[in-house]
Amino acid sequence: MGFQWLKIQNKDPRLEGMDDLSGTEIPLHYIFKLPAHAIHLVVFYERNGNYVWHGPLRLKQNIDRKFVPFRKLHFGRYAGAYNKPEVLQLSIDDLKVQIPKNLSQFLEEMSHSRFLECRYREARAFFQLYPGDASLDAVEFRKKAKALLHLAALTLNNLGVRFWLSSGTCLGWYRQCNIIPYSKDVDLGVFIQDYKYDIIPAFQRAGLPLKHKFGKVEDSLELSFQGEDDVKLDIFFFYEGDDHIWNGGTQAKSGKKFKYLFPKFTLCWTEFVELKVHVPCETLQYVEANYGKDWKVPVKVWDWKSSPSNVQYNGMWPVDEWDDVIQVY
Repeated sequence: MGFQWLKIQNKDPRLEGMDDLSGTEIPLHYIFKLPAHAIHLVVFYERNGNYVWHGPLRLKQNIDRKFVPFRKLHFGRYAGAYNKPEVLQLSIDDLKVQIPKNLSQFLEEMSHSRFLECRYREARAFFQLYPGDASLDAVEFRKKAKALLHLAALTLNNLGVRFWLSSGTCLGWYRQCNIIPYSKDVDLGVFIQDYKYDIIPAFQRAGLPLKHKFGKVEDSLELSFQGEDDVKLDIFFFYEGDDHIWNGGTQAKSGKKFKYLFPKFTLCWTEFVELKVHVPCETLQYVEANYGKDWKVPVKVWDWKSSPSNVQYNGMWPVDEWDDVIQVY
């Protein structure tokens, strides 16, 4: 038929991990070109977490940059992750093809599909400096924290509430591709505009009783749920300022308020403990805001009121509001 064609391949991220960084190369993109037309074939792969993934379109040095107008292609600027779609088989001009059954949902996902791979190489270097904790307690905590994160994701996804890995859980993903065993909780972030009053009853129905509720929807809301044994789930709600995003904290015994400032960020997908989940795309800035420039060094003694680099004192809750804004169960 006279097509010219180009094949883009790279390492298979499904084979990457802490022990094997070699990665067999797999095809990611094919481009077939006629003088006036081009066909871009994007290869999707199934990943852990019941989603499909495509790789970025990265041109190697020997590839003709003018083969097609690459910047106009819809796929490939970044890697992307999508919910695994049901497919429908159609016949177009006697050619059998498959399309996503819910085409509008698939197209809607395109605009926020950007995917970040876990930084396995850096994580391996981290563990060479700070060997992992293989004690029974650490293994048990990671197992329970993983189960709690999966349950939290299922609950929030069923409600249509966007969330991301925050605080120590985000640091664990970014620094060591794993749950930090001494963190003792799972931390999630939610934009306050995505808050729903169904959240508390939904978690209670899932078997996670409310441990405390601090703040209110208008200011510094924070929810904590009790997981298995002493593992808890903390959900921090984020508010938008003029040039920053912030979440609040409350000291129950004194009514003191605290504020944690972050540079504005967008959300990307990643895979963490076999789950497709959001993280801040600008992860380094997010982590540095919370943990400072020395975030690579483990800190096992942490005071949420003074240790974070981005904490500010934010006044006191009026005493007549305490019954509403400081609820401990």
